[in-house]
Amino acid sequence: MAQFRGFEKSLVGFLRELADHNDRDWFAANKHRYEALVLEPALDFVAAMAPRLERFAPEFEAIAKRIGGSLMRVYRDTRFAHDKTPYKTNVGIQFRHTQGKDVHAPGYYVHLAPGEVFVAAGMWHPEPDALARIRDSIVEHPSDWKKARDAAAFKRALTLDGDVLKRPPQGYAADHPFIEDLKRKDFIATADLGEAAAFSDDFIDDVTARFRAASPFMKFLCRAVGVPF
Repeated sequence: MAQFRGFEKSLVGFLRELADHNDRDWFAANKHRYEALVLEPALDFVAAMAPRLERFAPEFEAIAKRIGGSLMRVYRDTRFAHDKTPYKTNVGIQFRHTQGKDVHAPGYYVHLAPGEVFVAAGMWHPEPDALARIRDSIVEHPSDWKKARDAAAFKRALTLDGDVLKRPPQGYAADHPFIEDLKRKDFIATADLGEAAAFSDDFIDDVTARFRAASPFMKFLCRAVGVPF
């Protein structure tokens, strides 16, 4: 198993400085800090997660590559943004489904930023077709949804989150027993771990346990959108 030695507390200071000096000259002068505090430990984290995911979510990939892997790029896409600052001031790590390049599939996510460390599992802003499939699956398999949503380990580890419609979506009965779930625009479950969690010795174990606890929820979503779990 790959060795993950943990993130250093100085990561927070670096990200705060990056937010204050978000320009190419500053980043170029401090790129060695980015590589030591962000890139290298994040790739170690991804590599260490690979065999863990293989045990309970083998269809999800942990790819420890500098470009095109699970670690999200530090460079912002500013082509259509009002904010032209070139760099992200957080660390984002995503574990995508093997079919994620071809379909909109569920995924796992880890987010590190000053004052904000959280994990997530599920589908954030699913495309209309995927969202409709999930809603239809809830209607067609209500007992399966209830078991997934209310699994004790899942509820202890994560909380359903995201945007919700004010009114029932078109085509679904307002008195449906799961109407509050059918009104969801996001099918995402999150856990706020707190900044200090990222620097604890058991960070990767905690993340793994929460992702594992999300298995019933993720299995339901995968089935709904037609991909294996």
